Amino acid sequence: MQRIMLKAKIHKAKITEINLDYEDSLSLDETLMEAANMFPYEQVHVYNISNGQRFITYLIKGEKNSGIIGINGAAAHKAKIGD
Repeated sequence: MQRIMLKAKIHKAKITEINLDYEDSLSLDETLMEAANMFPYEQVHVYNISNGQRFITYLIKGEKNSGIIGINGAAAHKAKIGD
């Protein structure tokens, strides 16, 4: 039996970028990834408290210390900047 456990959580982060012209993923500032012990291509669950949308995608590394939290591809329809 396999159990899926929550490893880390970034709470109440705000979307800073939306990019429809990219494959699905979540761009995350490398500094935040390191602080949360998350890795590129790791599966993440995103819960948008602004509109109730939920989706699963994977991480890609954003520029270090940029503060970027970007939703890419089809998932970008589930959020807007500031959510």
